[in-house]
Amino acid sequence: MINNLPSPCWLLNEKKLLHNLLIIDNIREASGAKILLALKGYALWKSFPLLQPYLDGCCASGLHEAKLADETFKKEVHTYAPAFKEEEINEIATLSHHLVFNSPLQFKTFAIKAKSINPKLSLGLRINPEYSESPQEIYNPCGLYSRLGTTLVNIDEEVITACDGLHFHALCEQSVDALENVLTHFEEKFGKYIAQMKWINFGGGHHITRKGYDVKKLITRIKAFKEKYNVEVYLEPGEAIGWETGTLVTTVLDIVDNGMHIAILDSSAEAHMPDTIIMPYRAEVLGAGKANEKAYTYRLAGNTCLAGDIMGDYSFDAPLNIGDKIIFLDQMHYTMVKATTFNGIKLPSIAIEKTDGTVEVVRDFGYEDFKARLS
Repeated sequence: MINNLPSPCWLLNEKKLLHNLLIIDNIREASGAKILLALKGYALWKSFPLLQPYLDGCCASGLHEAKLADETFKKEVHTYAPAFKEEEINEIATLSHHLVFNSPLQFKTFAIKAKSINPKLSLGLRINPEYSESPQEIYNPCGLYSRLGTTLVNIDEEVITACDGLHFHALCEQSVDALENVLTHFEEKFGKYIAQMKWINFGGGHHITRKGYDVKKLITRIKAFKEKYNVEVYLEPGEAIGWETGTLVTTVLDIVDNGMHIAILDSSAEAHMPDTIIMPYRAEVLGAGKANEKAYTYRLAGNTCLAGDIMGDYSFDAPLNIGDKIIFLDQMHYTMVKATTFNGIKLPSIAIEKTDGTVEVVRDFGYEDFKARLS
């Protein structure tokens, strides 16, 4: 099957996706929480028919994601952005069910207009609990001088009174224990406002499909919060839905030697797996070990001019050859949503392995996709 795919190619496995969805659906049913798909992390919309029965809708980061949610998911649309634009707010308000503002000034600028356009719109404010256990500062929304969310000292009582809900986001692929610590600070700072609300959005970063996550504890915590404050609770996992559901299939184009063996692939860390450079993290490769763990060690590198376009050093049981497939694991979340055509490199195709074992290539990219976005 792999050898018949175009290369490079993202390959989604529907059985693995369904496994994650059943975990999420159990949390929804047992806790009473509503769970949304965070499009910023996973937006492979050809797979949405499989997701729809198990989720309550999507959270969008602006107009384009809100339109995608409305057109392809057709359930609740919750939209938040650090700042909205005047020329987009009418359409965003029309498409959205919840609209969350980042600051009191944004709320005062747009809330009345948005509500006049869509009287059913539920309005909220993102707050900053000023506490996070984010593993990387670049992903810490509660870090020093963060622009994300309103701190307690900047709360506007007039705005709070007009809100239906509060939203916070302080996690990054983390456990329920980290959530509990955030909730402690959230309640300490904003507790007097919570009971006034119709809903509280716990944001994303809940790694609920990862092995070892204490799902029972999460369910208990959500139920207790709902009962204490009589509010609806929302979660917005992105990576948890796409977690370990697919791969990026690449091909070895050349092998060079400059003090070590370097395999040049038809993909790119910079263009196709940017978080391996930004976060950074080491993507796992099927059948490979760490450097020198197995008999043959190679540096896997991308096919762009960036000197640092490197996936990492891996070892294999046998020598690599030109034409060999290198399969990067867990490449469904925060990959295709961030991918670029830097250096004119071809975007990976997108394929889906169905639950019946058949494989469908749902999208190929070519020169016109590269050209059209540049002018």
